[in-house]
Amino acid sequence: MQQTLVLVKPDGVRKNLIGEVVSRFEGRGLKISALKLMKISEAQAKSHYAEHEGKPFFSELVEFITSGPVAAMVVSGENAIKAVRGMMGATNPLDAVPGSIRGDYALSIGENIVHGSDGEDSAAREINNFFKAEKIF
Repeated sequence: MQQTLVLVKPDGVRKNLIGEVVSRFEGRGLKISALKLMKISEAQAKSHYAEHEGKPFFSELVEFITSGPVAAMVVSGENAIKAVRGMMGATNPLDAVPGSIRGDYALSIGENIVHGSDGEDSAAREINNFFKAEKIF
């Protein structure tokens, strides 16, 4: 069984899409192993986006992800990372197919509703960043 981190970003929370996102994953047969509504600290955000540090858009990423609450979750299942990324759709919502989360609910790359880990190493690092001392079922 594989695990991945998913964040419903501040724009998704503002649009009341937490339940919709969870429902899509559960409907596909994935398990929500941990879930919490939280405000990300600046330190957590910088750690989360560490691979982008030094790039011109880094501060915008940190500012946006800390601008409001997020729903952080660990999603588990067979091939969870690939399944979740496919369900999210392309990073740029204008390239995302209808039926994907971003294709249905987002219009800009800056506010694209969800984040999902892009591989096993990033999933482990990101889960630790958000659920370090918590039990994951």
